[in-house]
Amino acid sequence: MTFREITIEPGAGTGEHCHYGQLIAVVEQGELTHYADIHPGGVHVYSAGESIIEGAGYPHEGRNEGDEDVVLMVTYVIPEGKPLAETDLANCDH
Repeated sequence: MTFREITIEPGAGTGEHCHYGQLIAVVEQGELTHYADIHPGGVHVYSAGESIIEGAGYPHEGRNEGDEDVVLMVTYVIPEGKPLAETDLANCDH
């Protein structure tokens, strides 16, 4: 398990990626626009106080499309030796 606080500035994003395990996060501040095929219409907006759970394998991206920083408190449950995020989408499920 790894714990991180992540700040995403307005106009910035995580880049498209996937995970080898599970990510659990809480939006502490702002709104995160989350793009993934698991959402109806491919997009969901998470507001302050809401939690996000990302499972293993599927490509997704988080973006700050608002005008204030997005602050996330994140717990990664990733197998030892694997990166927290995989940016080579060939290694993700499609």
